[in-house]
Amino acid sequence: MVNVLVCIKRVPETSGEILLSQDARSIDARHVGYTLSEHDECAIELGVGLAADTGGDVRVLSIGTAEAAEQLRHAVALGAGAATLITVDPETYGPADVAATIAAEVRASETTYDLILVGNDAADTGDFQVGVRLGYALERPVLTGINTAEIHGSSVQARGAGPQGTDVFEVPLPAVIAVQEGGVEPRYPSIRGRIKAKRLTIDRKDSHIEPVGSGRIRLTLPPAKPSTVQILGEGPDAVPALVEVLAASGVLNR
Repeated sequence: MVNVLVCIKRVPETSGEILLSQDARSIDARHVGYTLSEHDECAIELGVGLAADTGGDVRVLSIGTAEAAEQLRHAVALGAGAATLITVDPETYGPADVAATIAAEVRASETTYDLILVGNDAADTGDFQVGVRLGYALERPVLTGINTAEIHGSSVQARGAGPQGTDVFEVPLPAVIAVQEGGVEPRYPSIRGRIKAKRLTIDRKDSHIEPVGSGRIRLTLPPAKPSTVQILGEGPDAVPALVEVLAASGVLNR
């Protein structure tokens, strides 16, 4: 039986136009919705599957504002059995603070978590640090950039994309894994899952650590990619040029 803790983060929806705050240290999310990073969604899917295969339980944990309950309920609708929200001001928290808060919660918990899953990085800050810092804080082996994992007795075998192909790791439990999208397909919440999530009582707590902050100076947006348009022609006169373009792209065999 493997008990899994999946740590998730409420992040701004970044699929549309991204605006920065006035101090350029965070994303201005006033005009966009909130969601989960794709890495987090894959971590939930992986955690639910591993727990189900071994008869264990899954709890999801988020550190942030009270509104993060929305993302926790979504995770419960996907198969997690319980949820914890540690309320903090996320603007004051850096990756070291997040890792320290998770570590404190794990140490204080009555449940022994054999596996802790986090997203490889968050869509809003991209810090890439929480998983490694958490592993060091708990003195557990930690893997990053992982796509899939399997439990083999008292160890976990994990796979991730490496420079020469697929890297395979095996580490003893308990362990920390930072999950990267691409290995599992996140499921859609079922009606039963949505009802369960709506009725669930979220365990709400306060953090008692003194945050050190992110140390971030500013975020920058990459310049917009220039777009070019080629006019092939008008009416029937454009047909020969269109055929040439389709043939060159391999869509049309001549």
